[in-house]
Amino acid sequence: MRQRAYDSLRQRIVEAELRPGQRLVERDLAAELQVSRIPLREALRLLEADGLVLLVPHRGALVAPFTPADVRNLFDVRESLESLAARLAAGRADRAGLKQLAARLDSARSATRAGDRDAIAAANAGFHIDIVGLADNPLLTGIMRPLEARTHWLFRLTAQRDAAQQCSEHEELYDAIQAGDGDRAAALAHDHIAAGRRTSIDLAAEWTDPELDPEAVAARRRRRR
Repeated sequence: MRQRAYDSLRQRIVEAELRPGQRLVERDLAAELQVSRIPLREALRLLEADGLVLLVPHRGALVAPFTPADVRNLFDVRESLESLAARLAAGRADRAGLKQLAARLDSARSATRAGDRDAIAAANAGFHIDIVGLADNPLLTGIMRPLEARTHWLFRLTAQRDAAQQCSEHEELYDAIQAGDGDRAAALAHDHIAAGRRTSIDLAAEWTDPELDPEAVAARRRRRR
């Protein structure tokens, strides 16, 4: 029941059905998901560890606000680690892995032509995840895994960005990885991610509740302890 509640809420947050800052009422969610309060609360704690939920003293659970600072921090990490992943992938990708990456590109192209924002976000997030897999570095994979949900969430919340341009940049990155050019793959990965930084931070200012400061919430929790 905990896993079912976790999976359902994670998907609804990542797909932006539940918006940043939205209150999560335990009574309503328990009835909707047909689980008791205990597994629901356990699921909420797991989602908090993923950075998707904020547990606020005296206010209960909220979808994490995903502030401009959160978005900036995510880009800082992605620019460095995904560049490394692209460099490693260029030297280690096998035929099966490249075929899967090409299939992601096809999915993104189809979704872009159809204007399907959910499918665009899923395909683009999957493309980045696949590159990490092709890097074949278990430590890097473990470090990146907690960021996967937030990256997909960001793609969905910023779906109004130029999807055709993102496809074009992904195609260039795929070509560099396929050619085994690690330096070019790393540079393209960095530039591709950095290109979305300013727009994403600006959009985060529009969806964020300025009264919800995760650092202030954490400080209040420490004082209560």
